[in-house]
Amino acid sequence: MKKVKKLLSDHKIDGYIIPKNDEYFNEYIEPSKDRLRYISKFSGSAGFAIILKNKNYLFVDGRYTLQAQLQSGKNFDILTLPNKYPGSIIKKKYIIGFDPKLHTERGLKILFRKTKCILKPIEKNLIDRIWKRKKTIHVKKFYKLKDKDVGQSSKKKLKILSNILKKNKIDLLFVSAAENIAWLLNIRGRDSDYSPIPNSYLFVNQKQNVYFFCKKGQIDENLKKKLGNNVILIDINYLKKFILKIKNKKIYLDSLSCSIFYKNVLKKNNSIIDQQDPIYGLKSIKNKTEIANIKKAHVVDGIALTKFLIWLKNNYNKKKITEISAQEKLLKFRKKNKQFKFLSFPTISGTGPNSSIIHYKANEKSNRILKKGDLYLVDSGGQYNFGTTDVTRTLSLENREKKIKEIFTRVLKGHIAVSNYKLKQNSSGSKVDSAARKFLKKIKLDYPHSTGHGVGYFLNVHEGPQALSKLNKIKLKEGMVLSNEPGYYKNGKFGIRIENLITIKKSKDKLKFEDLTLAPIDKNLINKKLLNKEEIKWLNNYHSKVFFKLKNHMNGIELKDLKLACSNI
Repeated sequence: MKKVKKLLSDHKIDGYIIPKNDEYFNEYIEPSKDRLRYISKFSGSAGFAIILKNKNYLFVDGRYTLQAQLQSGKNFDILTLPNKYPGSIIKKKYIIGFDPKLHTERGLKILFRKTKCILKPIEKNLIDRIWKRKKTIHVKKFYKLKDKDVGQSSKKKLKILSNILKKNKIDLLFVSAAENIAWLLNIRGRDSDYSPIPNSYLFVNQKQNVYFFCKKGQIDENLKKKLGNNVILIDINYLKKFILKIKNKKIYLDSLSCSIFYKNVLKKNNSIIDQQDPIYGLKSIKNKTEIANIKKAHVVDGIALTKFLIWLKNNYNKKKITEISAQEKLLKFRKKNKQFKFLSFPTISGTGPNSSIIHYKANEKSNRILKKGDLYLVDSGGQYNFGTTDVTRTLSLENREKKIKEIFTRVLKGHIAVSNYKLKQNSSGSKVDSAARKFLKKIKLDYPHSTGHGVGYFLNVHEGPQALSKLNKIKLKEGMVLSNEPGYYKNGKFGIRIENLITIKKSKDKLKFEDLTLAPIDKNLINKKLLNKEEIKWLNNYHSKVFFKLKNHMNGIELKDLKLACSNI
């Protein structure tokens, strides 16, 4: 930290901002680019630090407040977004330095809008100047998905995009979000441990010509042919030079993922439209082929998870099962299916007080044994060539506490309220989020995260623009996939969360949610007296569906336990 403080003086700045993301703005980044973790020890997937000459601040959202306190509380003041922003604590007219490749203009405006700070771009990252590490360069090849597996060819997608550009009289769209490039060209990569992301940049014009920038060697001759003659491949090292040659054009760039660095280069000789990339909206609506494939992914994933849940219930009292050994066992169950590619995010496997840490990651130091009387929370997901999954179950390890049963049942009521929500043509995530919290709020409880996030198609497990959150006003449309995950967390005691993925389908000209996830909900934690007839009917129908879809994939003992787990209450 002393070295960073010295660099502040050298650059004549009062502070420096360190974000979690790398230059591609992906959620999960490689360790050699995790500058925030290096400086703060915080390992969560979202947050940023501000280092001042005499103070250090770490900003995280409600999922990570407790984790950040445990990991970074010695050297940083922990502040929770959106309750606290830099404007809450920086009152002086400081000069704050930042790396222009790691921030968007929109992002910095939101963070510093209520401060008097002057923001100063510094092209050489200050953390890179002090962090001595080996940067391993792995060139991981991109590959193309078959049109029959994605339901829409890249040619059709380019035509839709071209029409948007023509309608708005825009010459070029600069696509800076790798997830959007993956969708547009129907390609995937392996530039993230948890998402099949192809780190790259792309320009597309009205004539559907594509200028595609990636590392040398990521596209072989076979893929080059599949992409077609309209896709021109260029080494990513030439991106700045290419941009400088573009002149007098109207360029659409993404306010969510185009860095200040590239925006500044683009606007030197061109007119800029700085808005959300239209691909986000197109990508959020899954076609019929994608929905059908996502359902297949949930059957495969549901088999693995359900076998694990049955195994765990039958063995935690007989064997020494820890948080780490439990998550390793779950991974083994998933790996038994050849269609499983890799995890969609780091598994959250927490028991007792650790389950109260919303995005907990078990390590050798924190690793607890599953014990009778505790709760066990497991939040996990898989990537398959035909879908992405994300599911949370909370299990009773013979817990007898009436208060915990009441809270679990109220969380379940919120979960059912989302699933049964009567969607209208203009329904947004904020209204659904409110319905999910209602039953906890009756006993003055709540949870510090959104009720749900969008989910990609064999892509990012967290995907916008739709979400079930307090501030999300995006209209919910047919074909969208979201999570439904209300919960409750008693600091240092226990955590509860019930999560299914849901999709929006049309039935008799009305929109409704349909559950995708297939795994039993632990009935041992339910107080039936708190459920009304409609909620009991939902639970019985859901369990009937789980049993019907999974029964043929269970062995004798598993089938008996599945039948019991899915029986009517």
